[in-house]
Amino acid sequence: MRAKITGAGMYVPERCVPNEELLERFECSEEWIIQRSGIRTRHWVTTETPADLAEFASRAALERSSRSASEIDCIILATLSPQAEFPGTSFFLQRQLGLEDTPCFDLRAQCSGFIFSLSVAKGFIESGQFERILVVGCELQSRGLDMTPEGRDVAVLFGDGAGAVIVEASSDKDNESGLLEIRLHAQGKFAEKLWTEAPGCALNPRISQELVEEKRHYPKMMGRMVFRHAVRRMPEVLLETLSAAGLEQDDVDLFLFHQANLRINEYVAESMEIPENKIRNNVQIYGNCSAASLPMLLAEAQADGTLKHGALVSMTAFGAGFSWASALVRW
Repeated sequence: MRAKITGAGMYVPERCVPNEELLERFECSEEWIIQRSGIRTRHWVTTETPADLAEFASRAALERSSRSASEIDCIILATLSPQAEFPGTSFFLQRQLGLEDTPCFDLRAQCSGFIFSLSVAKGFIESGQFERILVVGCELQSRGLDMTPEGRDVAVLFGDGAGAVIVEASSDKDNESGLLEIRLHAQGKFAEKLWTEAPGCALNPRISQELVEEKRHYPKMMGRMVFRHAVRRMPEVLLETLSAAGLEQDDVDLFLFHQANLRINEYVAESMEIPENKIRNNVQIYGNCSAASLPMLLAEAQADGTLKHGALVSMTAFGAGFSWASALVRW
């Protein structure tokens, strides 16, 4: 039994926030933002919740797969910006999809969360436990950013959005499409280099006025360190995954990298000598949507016909934790 992606969908809020809207707030120039990240716009919510973003993306993926929500056997949702402290966002999504007792859970692997979730879905399907799984990456980050000059290095990077795929069981031995190989890695010794400390149960109390005043509830990032590790680890795990599948870099038709920063992706592409026509980026218009970035790219590529039957797709991510992962998919 092979796990196969049959459809992808995405959703971003209607409100588009161009760099110009942030300049006075963050005391910076548009050139500064573009030079550092490549980002020109991002989308931020007005009234939507994380579950709303996830629902819209999920319904788009279901439509693309010609499936109904009632046919889903399990929901796996990757996020670092949950609807509530508990339960997970997947439970609110399950309710909004009109499902009764479909198992669901959240997975926290930050920007690598979608690939980690795909790995879990792949295992479930290959073991025969489930036949059809909804895998979602969903982020609503605009409500958790430090919108002062002190927080600009992080705040200018992030957008809100969701992407979803339907992963199904396929027993067609003549059809080579499916999730071929996935490789996962993590290095917790760097956990505090990119994190949001509060609220957290390592603190006593887990949240307080003092913590808020100290801005410890906002994300913090050592940007240069993250950049150095990302441009090293992403090529490593990409090549590791190709090797496990017995394939070469030249066999890949489309490379999708996590959309954290256009400069990271350009550096990786140049170091690996990947042709520009084999790479797709959308961070310029959506910003860093964390766990939603890769499924959003997939949804765009499927919608505009870039993904042809038999195309080999490489997806690679790096994020907080540190975590890094890569997946190889035959469309």
